[in-house]
Amino acid sequence: MKTEKLAKTNSYLTFKIGEELFGANVSKILSILELTKITRIPRTPDFIRGVINLRGAVLPIIDIRLKFGLTQTEFTSNTCILVLEIDMDSVTVKIGALVDSVQEVLELEESDILPPPNIGTKYKSDFIEGMFKLENSFVVLLNMNLIFSEDEITVMSANFIAEENSVPEQSTQ
Repeated sequence: MKTEKLAKTNSYLTFKIGEELFGANVSKILSILELTKITRIPRTPDFIRGVINLRGAVLPIIDIRLKFGLTQTEFTSNTCILVLEIDMDSVTVKIGALVDSVQEVLELEESDILPPPNIGTKYKSDFIEGMFKLENSFVVLLNMNLIFSEDEITVMSANFIAEENSVPEQSTQ
């Protein structure tokens, strides 16, 4: 019996931040939500825009543009929230990430993914998993587990991420 080596295929959801196209492995994306009212939380880092109620749980909302050192996200009809599952050490947390728009899902073979650019030791690009050439531009493939530092995850975990943290049901009496 002849065995063939099968190329591993990876699925990436692509989204825009400004004019740039990024991709995240679909295994990290739990859902895509329309923009809803975000409640601001005092004394949190600027990139944490606030929280929303997600099926009775408190979900912190991160502005990816601010996290990447860009200007704050301007809300449009295309702005949406990616609900992500982030793994760090033995902790798994759920966060919402504001993106300017969601584009499409790309099915990529490992051989199609180029290595991340080498931008020197002064700038950390560990969170870039690779690059994919799409027509005349590149899609930056992100490792969502590495976008946030351990300290940032700790701050989010301690303040408002927990399965047992839930929004109290409102009484109808």
